[in-house]
Amino acid sequence: MNQKKTSHKIDMLTGPLLGKLILFALPLAASSILQQLFNAADIAVVGRFASSRALAAVGANSSAINLMVNLFVGLSVGANVVIASLIGKGEANKINTAVHTVISVALASGVFLLCLGQIVAPHILTLMRTPDDVLPLAVLYLRLYFLGMPFIMLYNFGAAILRSKGDSKRPLYALTLAGVINVLLNLLLVIVCRLGVAGVAIATVISNMVSSSMIVWLLLHEEETFRLSFFKLCVKREHLARIIKIGAPAGLQGMVFSFSNVCIQTALNGFGSSAIAGSAAALNYECLGYFIVSAFTQGCVTFTSQNYGAHQYERCKRIYSLSFVSALLLNLALCGAFLLLRRPLIAVYTTEHEVAAFAIMRMALILPFDWLMCTYEVSGGAMRGMGYSMLPAIITIFGTCVFRLAWVATVFAHVKSYIMLMAVYPASWAVCGSAMLIAYFTLRHRLFTRGA
Repeated sequence: MNQKKTSHKIDMLTGPLLGKLILFALPLAASSILQQLFNAADIAVVGRFASSRALAAVGANSSAINLMVNLFVGLSVGANVVIASLIGKGEANKINTAVHTVISVALASGVFLLCLGQIVAPHILTLMRTPDDVLPLAVLYLRLYFLGMPFIMLYNFGAAILRSKGDSKRPLYALTLAGVINVLLNLLLVIVCRLGVAGVAIATVISNMVSSSMIVWLLLHEEETFRLSFFKLCVKREHLARIIKIGAPAGLQGMVFSFSNVCIQTALNGFGSSAIAGSAAALNYECLGYFIVSAFTQGCVTFTSQNYGAHQYERCKRIYSLSFVSALLLNLALCGAFLLLRRPLIAVYTTEHEVAAFAIMRMALILPFDWLMCTYEVSGGAMRGMGYSMLPAIITIFGTCVFRLAWVATVFAHVKSYIMLMAVYPASWAVCGSAMLIAYFTLRHRLFTRGA
């Protein structure tokens, strides 16, 4: 029985790295893609079977949701690093209390976000200048979506625990089942029951309940070191402090990043509901390219955490190189395919000519430069794996967030066009990536020289 449970681990400290990184990262990419498909299925179903206003209502919420959620998702990155580092250091006696601290943080975060979403939903969407014809539906979707926050947090933090020891497959299985349920419920509640925006939100909440329940069940039946017991829930100050040290800067980065996107969304809202709907449709394909990069970034974080904890610095260098090149090549291949097939891909979401025109324009402007995200995502992930989370957070905040706000206030204010607004993304990726590469190689030289 123990052998079966142990088989879910990946030995990150010895042997070849490329195959293990791919084995870890691809299920993780698939998991992220499935999570995105929850929202994509919502957008596709309401776009084809409800109305363009309903499509805009769902699409207008993504940046608002990320703004409120990213701090706590960042803490799950800290949870991953903390447990992976304990594995690398061979401190198995501390892992179980770390697991229970992580789940306690997940539950508290989920309940807090549930309450926050109900209170701020109309205010944040109004501040974002959501068009009047879209606002009531957008508020309804956001409030229903946040009812599922405890389940979303349980999934993210629970999956971080499993991934810290190399198990990225079982979180994928949980999301696969949840994704199928989400799509089926979308079709039932929107087409048959005609619930529109409410239907897709309810389907998303139920699917999140399914995925989180499966993760919790897995943790309840894990080997003793990682096994969850609700009677042992606690908050160990030592683990919480380290989770916050690593995760809070990542979460703060995500929040500020999302704030800049809220400002861009606010500017986008000024072009009307067709632009909002078209941009939301195109964004789904951009996200798929990002998830490839993010998967190898998280692989880099986890593998680096274990090997840095074990003082294996040459393996850390190799992990970075393999993660960067793998993310770059796969992102280029995927985004290239999306760019070639952009017209039929957008037709999945809408049949309205004006909406499709905005979507196709966004894809043509952004997808050729999507690979630039590798430069700051993988490099920042490597630094977090070494326990340095504040530096990449500061670089990302200034390199993308502050830059984007300045762009909207100056360049876009001077030339108020959809093209000029979209151009902020590749420009900010280039600036942030250059700074992050310099910071990573400087920090690596200092740490590894001193460690040797």
